[in-house]
Amino acid sequence: MCDYSLHHVMSTPAKVGDELVSTSFPNASTRGFCAAGNADVAVCVMPGTELAFHADIECDRGMGLLPSRKIPARVARFRQIDLDKPYVHHDALELPDGHLVMVTSLVPGQRVTVLQLPAEPHAEGEGHEHAHPHPEPARRSETV
Repeated sequence: MCDYSLHHVMSTPAKVGDELVSTSFPNASTRGFCAAGNADVAVCVMPGTELAFHADIECDRGMGLLPSRKIPARVARFRQIDLDKPYVHHDALELPDGHLVMVTSLVPGQRVTVLQLPAEPHAEGEGHEHAHPHPEPARRSETV
């Protein structure tokens, strides 16, 4: 998903192995991820996607007036928070210690690799034919 403020930016879904870069989008009031080498297209990350940063995560603090802070973590799980509030940023990263970092606070230029996408649930009845390719034959119950 892409944050509400990126709805007017061309986008593409993230795929496993994608190399992303944190960026500020020129026609939006937010930050997000773009493909390495293509800063004009937002890469939308689904909740549950696991990301690996190439260095410790770096965030702005104090609205850019103070030096950035480095967080000693290099993996995170993408989440969306406060979905009941329509006009706030929803995109966040959950760190291994449980803390959340807003994507809008990421310092631009950080390189990230998409490690894993979230599992997609199967509709009922789908995918079961592969679970037991050779089911045991039904047995008749015998009364003695």
